[in-house]
Amino acid sequence: MSEKLCTLSTGDEVYFYDKSVVICFQGKRKVLSTSLYNGGYHEDFTAVYNYDAKQGAGMPCEMLADNYVDHMQLISQRLALAPEKVSGMSTAASMENVAVETLKYKELTVTAIVTGGIETNGGRVGDPADYYRPQEKPVKYGTINIMLALDCDLAPGTIARALVTCTEAKTAAIQELLEGSKYSQGLATGSGTDQTIIVCNAESELYLDGAGKHSKLGELIGKAVIAAVKKALAKQSGLTPTLQHNAFRRLKRFGVQPGGMWEDFHSAQPAVIKPEYLVAAEKLACEESMLTFTSLYIHLLDQCSWKLISTQEMQQAGQALLQLLAAKYEVQEETIAEATAEALLASWEKQFNAVLKTRLAK
Repeated sequence: MSEKLCTLSTGDEVYFYDKSVVICFQGKRKVLSTSLYNGGYHEDFTAVYNYDAKQGAGMPCEMLADNYVDHMQLISQRLALAPEKVSGMSTAASMENVAVETLKYKELTVTAIVTGGIETNGGRVGDPADYYRPQEKPVKYGTINIMLALDCDLAPGTIARALVTCTEAKTAAIQELLEGSKYSQGLATGSGTDQTIIVCNAESELYLDGAGKHSKLGELIGKAVIAAVKKALAKQSGLTPTLQHNAFRRLKRFGVQPGGMWEDFHSAQPAVIKPEYLVAAEKLACEESMLTFTSLYIHLLDQCSWKLISTQEMQQAGQALLQLLAAKYEVQEETIAEATAEALLASWEKQFNAVLKTRLAK
């Protein structure tokens, strides 16, 4: 399918074709790109694009050359774009799930065009990593890709500041969804392969010198990117506040899953079959009281890991929350044996299973 997605306030046309979203420039633009392919700052580009590298649903990403840059040059040719006059990004996200968000203030217009999904690659900055190849180019595909069009003229340094603001907004969107890292127990701040392209209108009469949080441009960037990232994540993988209203979703980054909890439950309640347990567990995990108290419980673990509270304070507050949870569901309160994260998680699992025991008693 091919279609014209929209026309930007600059007059630039945004098209969807050949598994790509392409912004075709109608005038002189300043571009800052984080891509390995023609990345950095440029003033002579004719287009930028975001490309779905999957060969098909459930299939791996295609590679048309031995390295990423040569591959992207071939993709540019396939898109009928001059390879030396464009920058592009690759992703495993579907272009059909693109989100476009436009905000205006007086004569200023900001448009964020985003694809994204972090269900398999979401990480927190500072997570343990093993990629270190100084002499080789990586073949990786971005999972939250942003093209940010600014209908104003900016100095190169201000464009770089706009990139910082854009990145902060992406992280804010993910943190507001409380999505966990897949590589640690922390909250995700992005994926390991995100990419961004900033485009500003060099022909605009509107010249601005600020793109940080105190500037109106920074405010519009923040709001547009947050909204577009959330829409893209919802369309790509269903990551929404409704999906996150689930205690198991919140606890996944700590390794707590109903399948593992079933073993302990079954040893004490052998009459309950596994599917019966799993269905009841998912239902309980989404209940208001269970989700609310669990969310507060998890925040104790986070605050302790950030050194904002001591392990003893974590244990005391966690015990108070278990007491409230037990009273709410009229079961016996579990005791946290020691001031460790492992002990808190083990006690939560026992408390949860104690509630299910009363519901599934036979």
